[in-house]
Amino acid sequence: MPKNQGPDTQDRGTASGVPARTIQAGSTLPRRQLARHLRELRQGTGMTIAEVAKRIERGYSTLQRLESGTADRIRLWDIEALCQVLGADSTTTEALKGLAQQGNQSNWWHEYGDLIPPEFDVFIGLEAAAARLTSHHELVPGLLQTPSYAEALFRAAYPHDASSEIARRVEMRLHRQRLVTRDRSPAAVDTVLGESALYRLVGSHAVMSQQLRHLADISTRPNVTLRVLPFSAGIPLGEVPGPFTILDFEAHPKSPAEPSVVYAENLSGDMYLERPESVTRYRLAFETVVRVALNPQDSRDLLRQVARR
Repeated sequence: MPKNQGPDTQDRGTASGVPARTIQAGSTLPRRQLARHLRELRQGTGMTIAEVAKRIERGYSTLQRLESGTADRIRLWDIEALCQVLGADSTTTEALKGLAQQGNQSNWWHEYGDLIPPEFDVFIGLEAAAARLTSHHELVPGLLQTPSYAEALFRAAYPHDASSEIARRVEMRLHRQRLVTRDRSPAAVDTVLGESALYRLVGSHAVMSQQLRHLADISTRPNVTLRVLPFSAGIPLGEVPGPFTILDFEAHPKSPAEPSVVYAENLSGDMYLERPESVTRYRLAFETVVRVALNPQDSRDLLRQVARR
């Protein structure tokens, strides 16, 4: 089985430089928000993780997991103790306890936990909370795949799996797609798709024809923008960047927006990039590719033309 299998192929992946861990029991975004607030509070006091851990009589690794959003379970007692040691006021304390409670809640994808490696669980959690996903792909992205296209990919990747397991994988992918097709506040999707994806045979010619028509149809939705990067555009970045997704989040009345994240897939392992300069670099790369890609209408025309062939 290939080492690198990200969201567009098998709903799995690994984060480069991040140790593997058990699948988290709760929501990803509240855990990230709680982790960031705890980090900022501690850094504001000038104390180290070890010093704070000692004061609340917990281990170093426990606090480290809380500050990285990777704790298996968040105890409200720990949050209260941390807020007291770090000098948080009552309003902040209650807000952080609320995030902890949200972070402990399970989500729909956890029923598929046996199919999701630890680090891709992070991506699904972020994807489910994203307000906008901006991406570049050389393969039809998972959020825009038809059931038959997804099934063909899964059968190629897991040739020994029973049909029932393949069906669960497809079911999970379709559940992820509700983010884009739901009636209320669907996520905005802006994707550039390499022209090679239109001709690379997945499943059969019938499967490909259906997939291309689906791409043309779904791109007429007001929240979906799809552009094809034609062969004639060459290599606009001077190198092939590999598939990547920029995830942006909305601000809420009681908290600012979570910082944007880049999920990048590569042969040595998938990465989550959060530093502003890294996110900016990928945004600029996307803008460069958009400038030489076909516009949305010409892209739809090409998709339908190739589908008819």
